[in-house]
Amino acid sequence: MHIFIKNKKLSIGSYNVKCAVGKRGIKTKKKEGDLVTPKGIFKIKSILYRKDRISNLKTRIKKVIIRKNMGWCDDPKSKQYNKLIKFPFGYSAEKLYKKDNIYDIVIVLNFNFTPIRKNKGSAIFIHIAKKKFKSTAGCIAVKKKDIKNIIKVINKKTIVKIN
Repeated sequence: MHIFIKNKKLSIGSYNVKCAVGKRGIKTKKKEGDLVTPKGIFKIKSILYRKDRISNLKTRIKKVIIRKNMGWCDDPKSKQYNKLIKFPFGYSAEKLYKKDNIYDIVIVLNFNFTPIRKNKGSAIFIHIAKKKFKSTAGCIAVKKKDIKNIIKVINKKTIVKIN
């Protein structure tokens, strides 16, 4: 099973949906904070989700419940760069437990993981889109109902191709 992302469309099999990408589009070269969605072929590492908002989540991917103290390090100066962290934390990190719903379900892609390169970029997710599909900081975003449908059919072998 492959997920294809191209021209603000996400396709998986015959399922096609609108998606948002980084404010500066999809590009080959990616660096921390550049608002670019990285072009490439990726695997799915895990799914993070808010258990208080999403019940009965069925997927074949490893699931991690988002807790109030969880974040994702986006600070290249930290040894935890591009990793899940717990607050309090001495470096810059994005909170995963948010008031809005964009991180109610998060598919974590293996961008910049083996090895992790400082400043190459962190936290490339497929998550829930904001109203009117507002551009992201580099992630891919779809409607909540669409991400729920996607996680039902993906598995560890699913490839995500961003073009």
